[in-house]
Amino acid sequence: MTPQAFSVIADLVKARSGMVLGPDKLYLLETRLAPVLRSAGLPSLEALAARLREPRSEILAAQVVEALTINETFFFRDIKPFNHLRDVTLPALHAARPAGTPIRIWSAAASTGQEAYSIAMILIDGAAQFAGRRFEILGTDISREALEKARAGLYTQFEVQRGVPMAALVKHFKKEGENWRISEAVRKLVTFREWNLLDDPRALGTFDVIFCRNVLIYFDAPTKKRVLDSLLRQLAPDGVVYLGGAETVLGLTDQLKPLAPGTGAYGRTEAKILPLTKPTSASEASPIERREVSMVRSGRVGAS
Repeated sequence: MTPQAFSVIADLVKARSGMVLGPDKLYLLETRLAPVLRSAGLPSLEALAARLREPRSEILAAQVVEALTINETFFFRDIKPFNHLRDVTLPALHAARPAGTPIRIWSAAASTGQEAYSIAMILIDGAAQFAGRRFEILGTDISREALEKARAGLYTQFEVQRGVPMAALVKHFKKEGENWRISEAVRKLVTFREWNLLDDPRALGTFDVIFCRNVLIYFDAPTKKRVLDSLLRQLAPDGVVYLGGAETVLGLTDQLKPLAPGTGAYGRTEAKILPLTKPTSASEASPIERREVSMVRSGRVGAS
């Protein structure tokens, strides 16, 4: 594949999704775009790049972005953020909110729904603790195909084995042939919507909790900052953002502080409701998070 053809496709994907494709990702283009080539009757990636340069290539461009979107996810991925949500964030928000006020949670890169449904299962299992509190979960993703699967709530044996405890499987899923369908009680807590993280999210409203995990790693620094700033505009003053374990806010914003090392949880720097907490052991905190906690306590949040 010529460098020029690679640039056409990589530039398109970055402009549409924020995802950065370096030359080392050629294998990804070759594997993910093979079905697109067959469908369009194109013999090569060079031919695809040439077609994308033509007017009226919008449908093909959308197919390319859809095919290259990373949809790796599983239930209760890296369990610590979900434990922190259950044990710290939700009780604190429930105590802080007036009765009748809903707590809104955004799964900002919902993929095929496992993250949003994991949160919903936590809410159902803890219903007695929240005394009738209403919760709203919104799952958004750029991939229409992934969202269709999320709405269906039908998962393979392999997918449920990746993170679903046996007790949760029995309680919240029903066997359908070789697959498992998540219960209607869980599904009705979640609304899925097609959404690009590069778009202005004000139409989505304000959220008390935002999960945006394992997404920023695919962006360059300016795009990471743009997305974080966008999320912060929609975050309640005492809200919590959960990022992936390999992600950090260092050098991107001074408006967020780490809340509990090992969980990827961040709150606004000036927020008082959710204080810093110590991990069970030092090994639970990643080097990035240990550095961030040190910087918070020394007053140097946001330094790079």
